[in-house]
Amino acid sequence: MSKKFSNVLRGYVAKPKVSIGMGALGGLKSFLKEKSRTFFVVAFLTPFLAALTIMYGLPCALSVLMSFTDMGLSFELHYLNPLLKNYYTIFHVADPRVPVVAQTTILYVGCTLLINAGFSLVLGVLTAYCIRNENVASALRLLWFLPRMTPVIIYALLWLWFTDPTYGPLSIVSSWLGLKGVRWLLDKPYSQLLMIIVNGYIGASWGMVIFVSSIKTIPLEIIYAAKADGATDWDVIRRIILPLLKWPILFVTSWQTLSLIGSYVEILAIWDGYSFTSGVEVWSLFTYHTAFEGYRFGYSAALAIVMATIALILVAIYFKVFGFKRMLEPSRIEV
Repeated sequence: MSKKFSNVLRGYVAKPKVSIGMGALGGLKSFLKEKSRTFFVVAFLTPFLAALTIMYGLPCALSVLMSFTDMGLSFELHYLNPLLKNYYTIFHVADPRVPVVAQTTILYVGCTLLINAGFSLVLGVLTAYCIRNENVASALRLLWFLPRMTPVIIYALLWLWFTDPTYGPLSIVSSWLGLKGVRWLLDKPYSQLLMIIVNGYIGASWGMVIFVSSIKTIPLEIIYAAKADGATDWDVIRRIILPLLKWPILFVTSWQTLSLIGSYVEILAIWDGYSFTSGVEVWSLFTYHTAFEGYRFGYSAALAIVMATIALILVAIYFKVFGFKRMLEPSRIEV
């Protein structure tokens, strides 16, 4: 009995040692596994982060540095005295063109955003849910997407022909409506209205594609259940589709805001040479003209920094309005 008891006692004493060793080994394995996963993620993202730093980070840093200088065609960085002189010129309205360009930009971004985000949402719901015939819906989506597939120069030439004072269809229709002699490219506010339409026609197609693809992912069972409970199409759109499109609406609104603040290609192609006198000189185009026609690279860098800062502030406001943190919370419904 004493021998058996001693063997049992040795077994009980040895077991904790084995379990402690196995526990430490298991912890070491899990630690190495976690570190290997972290290393894999870092190695996977390093090329992208390096390219992002080289392509965007360094130019941004250089733009900030240039904004404190009077850099011109000599490409020499001479710091200004005072250092913030370019920003004083912008915010103290020492440049009389700044308030005019700012007002035009606010008008352009605000009105065009209603088309790019608002009207594209209407198009998305219309072609993805309201129109039951898929062939008709696809044809409508294709018609709205054609301008985006058209090269910018061809798109600009079509608008130049469309608004020609003598032979343009828009000018002919305008004369029938009592607007004879209106020059749509030169006369305000007609030129500004045309600027909004030109850019809104392109932007609406992109948002429409996002919204259509999002609506198509909504399970049909939810819509069928609502229909069985007596919901109308308007009830389905208002209480099911629109609440489920909160993420896409935030994405499209934020993306289009950033795009509109920095876009000027179509305006440059159509109004090049008389954009300021026609009232269509937006902030990004003003920055371009200051750099590559006025050769004031330091001042244009300051204009670009102000533009980028305003864009980031607007995106932060969007995140707050749409409840970005609340949308990231896990669902309260157990699946």
